[in-house]
Formats: sequence, structure tokens, C-alpha cells
Amino acid sequence: MTFLNVPYAEKDEARALGARWNPGRKRWYVPAGVALEPFEKWLAKDGAPAGAGAGRKDSAAAKLAVGTNYVELAHDCNPFEPCATCAAELAGTPWTAARASLLDMVAGLKRGR
Repeated sequence: MTFLNVPYAEKDEARALGARWNPGRKRWYVPAGVALEPFEKWLAKDGAPAGAGAGRKDSAAAKLAVGTNYVELAHDCNPFEPCATCAAELAGTPWTAARASLLDMVAGLKRGR
């Protein structure tokens, strides 16, 4: 799977060429086994993986569109569940405290049933 940098205005063109939408990452991608040549204009330049910056850019406003506790993960996982691969990457970040706070809130809601 190769992620693409597709502006909203060009999404129909990417879809017509065979790109798929990943709702979890909110990104367009080329499925494995599909030739990348038709998607050249949306591939990251300079050999960097697509989306290797500090976050997505909103094409309308050209501003970073990330949350306060955003951390770019190297693989697709659910950050709300323990993951041995990204635990070291998330350790010591604001995300760890935010996740703990969220888990405490959910536990409190379950006790209140």
C-alpha cells in the first residue's frame, strides 16, 4: 500500500485510476500490486514517503490539520489499544497522558452505569 497526497479537487481523478480511500487515516492510497506510474503527481517528492511531514495539509487553507497530541506512527495500528511496535514511540509524548486520561474517563463512565 502506497499513500498519496491527493488534493480534494483531484479525488475523483485518483479514484478513476484505481486509488482507494483509507477512512482510518483519511488518506488516498494505491493498493499493493497496482502500478504507481499513473499516480506519479501525487507521490511524495525526494524519496520521502507520502505524508512524511508533521501532518496533513488542508488544501483549502494550507494549514496543518492535526490535533494537539498528534504523533505520526510508522504503521497502521489503533493507538487506543496497546501496541508493542509503537509503545516506545509514544512513550513520553503528550499522547500517553491524553490516552490515560481518556481511559480513566471511560472507566468512570462504566462505574456509573
